[in-house]
Amino acid sequence: MDNLSDTLKKLKITAVDRTDDSLEGCLDCLLQALAQNNMETSEKIQGSGILQLFASLLVPQSSCTAKVANIIAEIAKNEFMRIPCVDAGLISPLVQLLNSKDQEVLLQTGRALGNICYDSHSLQAQLINMGVIPTLVKLLGIHCQNAALTEMCLVAFGNLAELESSKEQFASTNIAEELVKLFKKQIDHDKREMVFEVLAPLAENDAIKLQLVEAGLVECLLEIVQQKVDSDKEEAIAELKTASDLMVLLLLGDESMQKLFEGGKGNVFQRVLSWIPSNNHQLQLAGALAIANFARNDGNCIHMVDNGIVEKLMDLLDRHVEDGNVTVQHAALSALRNLAIPVINKAKMLSAGVTEAVLKFLKSEMPPVQFKLLGTLRMLIDAQAEAAEQLGKNVQLVERLVEWCEAKDHAGVMGESNRLLSALIRHSKSKDVIKTIVQSGGIKHLVTMATSEHVIMQNEALVALALIAALELGTAEKDLESAKLVQILHTLLADERSAPEIKYNSMVLICALMGSESLHKEVQDLAFLDVVSKLRSHENKSVAQQASLTEQRLAVES
Repeated sequence: MDNLSDTLKKLKITAVDRTDDSLEGCLDCLLQALAQNNMETSEKIQGSGILQLFASLLVPQSSCTAKVANIIAEIAKNEFMRIPCVDAGLISPLVQLLNSKDQEVLLQTGRALGNICYDSHSLQAQLINMGVIPTLVKLLGIHCQNAALTEMCLVAFGNLAELESSKEQFASTNIAEELVKLFKKQIDHDKREMVFEVLAPLAENDAIKLQLVEAGLVECLLEIVQQKVDSDKEEAIAELKTASDLMVLLLLGDESMQKLFEGGKGNVFQRVLSWIPSNNHQLQLAGALAIANFARNDGNCIHMVDNGIVEKLMDLLDRHVEDGNVTVQHAALSALRNLAIPVINKAKMLSAGVTEAVLKFLKSEMPPVQFKLLGTLRMLIDAQAEAAEQLGKNVQLVERLVEWCEAKDHAGVMGESNRLLSALIRHSKSKDVIKTIVQSGGIKHLVTMATSEHVIMQNEALVALALIAALELGTAEKDLESAKLVQILHTLLADERSAPEIKYNSMVLICALMGSESLHKEVQDLAFLDVVSKLRSHENKSVAQQASLTEQRLAVES
């Protein structure tokens, strides 16, 4: 290593004199030493103070530039050398060198910048601000025949694409076109995998999604699916998953999704439909998720329901009832839930037997499946009195809902169960449904729901409770009492933060409770008149009017 000390001293002199031949010799010695013992050599370089000189050697016209950049790339493999490289002012001259025409200089410069900024979001953000993204995209286009340079660009894109701030810059380049061009040329699995790793984070951006669709990525992905679907090789299975997942990701953008839907006539939409009846779980999953994404506006939903998609999804669910694939169940239920949103689809889906198909999953112990099952039923019965009554009298369902209303570990399932309980009452307005819910112990959950942090849920609970009080007060009286409904209503009315509709519905409910002797007594004991009379001057007209009516009722009843 004494030779190394001599080399470093000599390098200091030649770096200043700029005698290229002797400089080159010194640089070769350093590269050799780094190859033998990178860490020890790097420490010596740091101690020698030579790093500061490197910045002046990174000049486009010198024959030594590539070697200097190579040395920087090598030493920056060590974490302890990265900050010293930054402090030595190497980033700016390296970024300048990305405009070089020399392929070796470009390669070593890219490696050096990549290693210095490895794992540092702040340094990567600095590179983005210095405009490296458009430069690298241009390089990829010019040097696409150079495998090493192409790989360097892909690694850089992969790292930079993780930063949100990069997406806008990427979107203003022709990255989509370049990556798709490159992707089409790759036969090797590992190379394609590298392109995939860049495409996935970039495709999270809606503008880039659309660019990738326009550049023909979807056709490439469909081709991969077709090639790999029957293979049981590990590589092929992995590639099929990556391609179909990316396909679903592209459909998350509204514009890209609509472009691929093409009024339901598009080749892509038709191909995705054919995935649903396939025997490959990954394709079934991607197909169902794709349908759920296509079903994000009423027009698409109506078209799909009219063209038999519901039957395909029900068949798929049927294949996964016993020990089925949970992700496929979840995806198919998501698709059905979205399809049930347009009013015109509800009756069609009900008569197709969707409720029966969905209820088969009532015994599922998987919260994601439970959540989607509940959401699908809630969408289906919206303003469908007959269906709501039929489901509301289903003791097995109501008991399961009451059980899930206590799923403290799964807030989503708990919230959806409460909302469905309330919806069964609100849409059926049926005494039998109310009796079933009372007998199953559901009342206390509706009362608790009235204290939810979400106004929409509070409101749904209060409307359901008002219907219970109007239609079956005698049956529910004891449960309403033990759930402390009257105290809760007093709190809601006294709380200035309660939304106007909450105050309004609370007063409607108070009036409805007067028909019960024990609840009436509770209302009198809590001095509701004081709270209600203050609301007569409420800025919301409906609240003020209801306050006057409630005040009269309270005064008469007292």
